[in-house]
Amino acid sequence: MPRNLRLEYGGAIYHVMNRGDRRENIFLDDQDRRLFLAALGEACGKTQWQVHAYCLMSNHFHLVVESPQANLVAGMKWLLGVYTKRFNIRHKVCGHLFAGRYKALIVEGEGGYLRTVCDYVPLNPARAKLIQASAALESFVWSSYGDYLKRPKERPPWLRVDRLLGETGLPKDSAAGRREFGRQMELRRRQEEPSEHAELRRGWCWGSEAFGRDLLAAAAERVGASHYGSERAESGRERAERIVAGELQRRGWDEAALTRRRKGDKEKVKMARRVREQTTMSLAWIAERLKMGSWTYVSNLLLETKKCK
Repeated sequence: MPRNLRLEYGGAIYHVMNRGDRRENIFLDDQDRRLFLAALGEACGKTQWQVHAYCLMSNHFHLVVESPQANLVAGMKWLLGVYTKRFNIRHKVCGHLFAGRYKALIVEGEGGYLRTVCDYVPLNPARAKLIQASAALESFVWSSYGDYLKRPKERPPWLRVDRLLGETGLPKDSAAGRREFGRQMELRRRQEEPSEHAELRRGWCWGSEAFGRDLLAAAAERVGASHYGSERAESGRERAERIVAGELQRRGWDEAALTRRRKGDKEKVKMARRVREQTTMSLAWIAERLKMGSWTYVSNLLLETKKCK
């Protein structure tokens, strides 16, 4: 069965969804949900993603993610891999957690399309009847909706609210603006039709005809091109290289210093930690780039220094 092309470009917005393997739960309790949001925050720090909306159900999740860099694939690989590992460790299980390939629908940022998707995502609990008709939408605490109603300092730093709150017609991120946003969402909840969002569940893009044509044209240029995967990887590699270059300059080192100094040099470990924390590059890449031996050796060094903090 053919798969949709993962079209990546700077500034792209995606509606991302993934389910548990065999539709089993990926969140067994609230601690699992906290683990996922913590991993999402780390992923945003590594990729510069901005999350416009999210919702964590029992056996699947929804994200509306804007990627300033062309790095959705690398970021999702890291996020899903890290959460699976932490879930398995916590519950003393092993194996796959997610069902194959995640869905990533490309969303047009203008023309009301982003707002439609960002309405759809936090309304999932109401749609699934996890919230009683008489209960407020914010009573479901594992979506971005409740965060939108909070003051800025109470929200996750990776959640971007200005674009949606700006559509209320009131001053952005003011108490009045947040109340109006809540009023509009509750109204939207009552007016929603069951079949209204079929394209959001099954389509590959959400936007105007012109937006779709432009995406198809861009995809046609890349289908079968051997450089597509390398272009995608280059974005993360360029960021990592900038970090390494800055760290070398700060220490007054040249490239040869990486070879001269021992593999476990404390300064090299610091550099490795920063690259690991701020990018999605693998331990193998870090070990090779910083001349630190095997990736397992680098992994052990990072674990040791973390324990010492």
